[in-house]
Amino acid sequence: MRVPARLLFVMGSLAALPAFPADPVTDAMQAAYAPYRATLFRTNSKAQLESEQAIAQAQRAWKAISERFAAKPPAPYERDAEFATSLTQVAAVYVRAAQQAGDRRLAEAHATLEQARDLMADLRRRNDVVVFSDHMNAYHAEMEHVLEQGPQALASSQDLMLLMGHVGALEYLSRRLRTEAPSALLREPEFPPLLEAVEASVAALRSAVLRLDAAAARAAIGRLKGPYSRMFLKFG
Repeated sequence: MRVPARLLFVMGSLAALPAFPADPVTDAMQAAYAPYRATLFRTNSKAQLESEQAIAQAQRAWKAISERFAAKPPAPYERDAEFATSLTQVAAVYVRAAQQAGDRRLAEAHATLEQARDLMADLRRRNDVVVFSDHMNAYHAEMEHVLEQGPQALASSQDLMLLMGHVGALEYLSRRLRTEAPSALLREPEFPPLLEAVEASVAALRSAVLRLDAAAARAAIGRLKGPYSRMFLKFG
């Protein structure tokens, strides 16, 4: 089974980084990530008032990080010349998303908010920090590729088998969600069933592709996002 080169890079990058950060900046960013996840969920569900409230809450959480750390970040971020810039860029994403949400353009606000995820991930990556969210993000990136490109691969048996490479990548990344989950997450009662649902959605797609069943594969692709979204909202 051939795994796309860009996925090999992501896999290698995640494997090379430390898995259990314990510094005040990362801890604060992870705490602020919970309201950020809520902004994505609310804007995607087209909930107007809830979207505006979630964005405001996420803005407040991020403002507290900027006020506390922008001027003098502690290790391991203390040598990052772009640290304050990254904080400002994330803050600007929230401002832009708030404006879009206020104009009732929730789909645009959702797309704008997606940019903050990449900015936060890049900030950690530059400073050799990895958290469980990074594994969730890696799975999400490949899942989005399958959601966008997968239906085009259902036209013929040959194209359908080419999809198996991406299915293999999803399988690998879903296993990383299990093997890289901190012990505290594994003890959460809600975590195992949510992860099992993600794994089951990938297994269903793999089974359909192996059977060369285009209709079943199309249905399985459509069922990838739900389990991931539920897990992301709670633990992403």
